[in-house]
Amino acid sequence: MATSLSSLSSILNQPHCALRLKLQKPCRFALRFLNWKPEEASGIRCYYRRQRTTTRLQRRSLGSRSFSQSSSSLPNHSDGPSLRHFVAQAAALTASEAQANQNVVAPEGPPIGRIYHETYGCQMNINDMEIVLSIMKEAGYSEVVDVPENAEVIFINTCAIRDNAEQKVWQRLNYFWFLKRHWKSNVKIGRSQSTRPPKVVVLGCMAERLKDKILDADKMVDVVCGPDAYRDLPRLLQDVDYGQKGINTLLSLEETYADISPVRISKNSISAFVSVMRGCNNMCSFCIVPFTRGRERSRPVESIVREVGELWQEGVKEVTLLGQNVNSYNDASEYEKEAEAGTNWNYSEGFSSLCKVKKVGSRFADLLDRLSTEFPEMRFRYTSPHPKDFPDELLYIMRDRHNICNSIHLPAQSGSSRVIERMRRGYTREAYLDLVQKIRRIIPDVGISSDFICGFCGETEEDHEETISLVKAVGYDMAYMFAYSMRDKTHANRNYDDDVPEKVKQRRLTELIEAFRESTGQCYDSQVGTTQLVLVEGPNKRAPDTELIGKSDRGHRVSFVNVPLPDRDADSNEERNPKVGDYVEVRVQKSTRASLYGEAIAISKLSSFYNIVNEEALACASS
Repeated sequence: MATSLSSLSSILNQPHCALRLKLQKPCRFALRFLNWKPEEASGIRCYYRRQRTTTRLQRRSLGSRSFSQSSSSLPNHSDGPSLRHFVAQAAALTASEAQANQNVVAPEGPPIGRIYHETYGCQMNINDMEIVLSIMKEAGYSEVVDVPENAEVIFINTCAIRDNAEQKVWQRLNYFWFLKRHWKSNVKIGRSQSTRPPKVVVLGCMAERLKDKILDADKMVDVVCGPDAYRDLPRLLQDVDYGQKGINTLLSLEETYADISPVRISKNSISAFVSVMRGCNNMCSFCIVPFTRGRERSRPVESIVREVGELWQEGVKEVTLLGQNVNSYNDASEYEKEAEAGTNWNYSEGFSSLCKVKKVGSRFADLLDRLSTEFPEMRFRYTSPHPKDFPDELLYIMRDRHNICNSIHLPAQSGSSRVIERMRRGYTREAYLDLVQKIRRIIPDVGISSDFICGFCGETEEDHEETISLVKAVGYDMAYMFAYSMRDKTHANRNYDDDVPEKVKQRRLTELIEAFRESTGQCYDSQVGTTQLVLVEGPNKRAPDTELIGKSDRGHRVSFVNVPLPDRDADSNEERNPKVGDYVEVRVQKSTRASLYGEAIAISKLSSFYNIVNEEALACASS
């Protein structure tokens, strides 16, 4: 400080020096020293901000800025002390104080702020929140609290797919606004323990879609940040300190956050999400995702392998690969070549796309091949794919690799070819059913799940009946079913009328759910008598003291009694109780048509279990 003030004094005593003083809120001033000789131009800019919780001034560097030139000097007031006089005195005083206090250690300042976070929507949003926590930790926000009342920064990661999700977010924002607006009274009565009014930050798809409305909502929100701008969050929070609204919702053609190691929300979990690509090019007429998440771009294979390797070292046993259109993964970072329609980029037979692939790199089958080979004892799942991107090589990789789960999410959205065409999905009912048959022919014990929308624009009763018949014909293990909700900016919003009454939508949704429940029970019943390898996730909530529960290869929930079991890969013959993260062989005895129950046989490994299965299959074939 003494050196800076001495330099300041010497600068002011130079000829041809002008001073520009700029006062800005809150409680800060800027000094600019300008020399109008271009070859001798120099400048200093300092900011000071008074903290409410302490009496000392803290310096804050805001980076270099451009300096303007002046063509006239300040008037010379000879009567009375000048600014040079006070600066010289301050320099001398500061030098003496620094000499006296040079052996005094300053106490550590308070933490920047504690974080509270909530996430709504898909698995991608969960993974995005982990990326945000990593970015904030790097910026000094290292503490995460469990309740918003104790936080100085509140993140709410949002979903814009359906109106119901947005309404939940608005309800929470109202409560966060209450915590901020009535902070003093909340602290006084013990409701809040934060050290200052919290900054409220809206992230995700809703941030991009409704940025103006959110910022104008009675000072409810301080920062709005879109999915591709999370690196900018520390700066946006700083802007709030100076009375500004922080906003960045720009979409990127390149951002994948490949260099960021996410901070896992579930520290001791044996499963994790890994994002492999972002964005979507499909432009389905009902979907807002291309407008909130941008165009498709894929992470380099090596960065994904590195992250999965770190998870394996942490004890993770199952990884779900994520993307808005995950099986259109296309890493062209190392080598690029022009795509030839129908040659280098093969779609599922009978499927098409509005967006043409320009550059071809490593595809999703290549990524699965690499991961399953390097991590043979780790399970891999993926979501959410598009039916058009299931070429034969992907299906054969899934069949041949025991650690790629026999579970495929195959969103149909409707069972009517007419509605599918209006949705711009790029296939027909017949092409979809042909793909289902091919999948089950190549992977016989595969589990298939799907998405369905009831009451899309122009949907008739006949269209609805075709959807119900498709559900019964396929026999899904699981399905996500929703009433249609019109979204701004979409093709449907611009070109169609939302002409199906809400009561009709809800009635059709109820009928579709009933049809699904009838057919899915058969999928569970077919597992009775089989032996499944179950990854133990924890105690069964219905019998936490005596039973464990986990997921089978197909994704079914399987519970069993927690008893000592032999370990097929242990050196000794001693038995032990299974623990979280173990693979347990379970013979299925009963189906509830929503879960399975069985008898535990042994603790095993992925490779050991499937070696036994393959040997038994060969023995049966030879006999």
